[in-house]
Amino acid sequence: MRPHGPRGDRLRDALTAHGLLLVVLVTAIVFTLVTPAAARTAPRPGGAGPVEGPPLGTPPDRAAAALDCPAGFPRSQREPVLLVHGTGVDAGLNWSWNYAPALRDQGYDVCTVDLPGRSTGDIQESSEYVVHAVAALHNATGRRADVVAHSQGGLQIRWALTWWPGLRDMVDDVVSLGTPEHGTAAGEPLCALPCAAAAHQMRRGSAFLAALNSGDRTPGAVSYTSIYSRHDLVVVPYRTAAKDGARNIAVQEVCGARPVTHIGLVHDSVVFRLAVDALSRPGPADPRRLPAGACLGHPHVPGVGALDVVRATAVVIPAAAAALATAPRTVQEPPLRPYAARNR
Repeated sequence: MRPHGPRGDRLRDALTAHGLLLVVLVTAIVFTLVTPAAARTAPRPGGAGPVEGPPLGTPPDRAAAALDCPAGFPRSQREPVLLVHGTGVDAGLNWSWNYAPALRDQGYDVCTVDLPGRSTGDIQESSEYVVHAVAALHNATGRRADVVAHSQGGLQIRWALTWWPGLRDMVDDVVSLGTPEHGTAAGEPLCALPCAAAAHQMRRGSAFLAALNSGDRTPGAVSYTSIYSRHDLVVVPYRTAAKDGARNIAVQEVCGARPVTHIGLVHDSVVFRLAVDALSRPGPADPRRLPAGACLGHPHVPGVGALDVVRATAVVIPAAAAALATAPRTVQEPPLRPYAARNR
């Protein structure tokens, strides 16, 4: 595990210094925002240990290096929170300016995991990093972990809980923000030509999604909350973010025509309140518990201002597009791993 850096300083400083630049230049800057894993050292309060399920092919030291937890972890008596990022970005770009500092300010130990290839490769491989991360948090704290996942990140934790049953007693809550549980039409034109493995797997009708959705969509005694927006142009149609057995919440069902985009799901204040409601109470999120006036208050996650949103959006969107454009490409999705193929 690696210690956190200052509260989002790398991202904020870079965004302030460079502002709105051309995509190529922004992409170059983005790759300097987060210190490479190999250059960091950190306390390791216990490894992941064996987990009931298929053997992990990812080297343990590589999976451990991808996990970033606060120095002195654990410190809080709350359940630890693992943040899982989406496609084309890393943990710093997805979380360092919003959920990570905001949850720490509320007393949570917050860990992040950097998935290989900025989560553009085989989701079956990147899910193994999540398996390791959840087990490591549980072993370090003796408590069940909570997982908040954006976009593709929700598929990783679901895949992990589906095929590694030993994880189910290690997780209390899973909160997914804009996850294409049944595939998205938005990226399908990209795969008319060779495209990134993860893009193939997130297409509607992919073998990966068929295997994921072939059985229990919400395995284990885990509380599942899926939050999504009708204005999401990445997860199309937006209803693909709903899953059987979960508490499914469209932001607009809570706050009318609230204009929340795909990236808006990680900085909107109502979404954050719903996520914290799930983490802090038994069971999934319940919109009825939101305070009166929640829809009319500060629009962003605590500590995030309008300028932060503009700056972050100017970096995150081009970075994700560049990562997908430069990722290794394939003409078809990766084959299912044997453990998934034989259970279809």
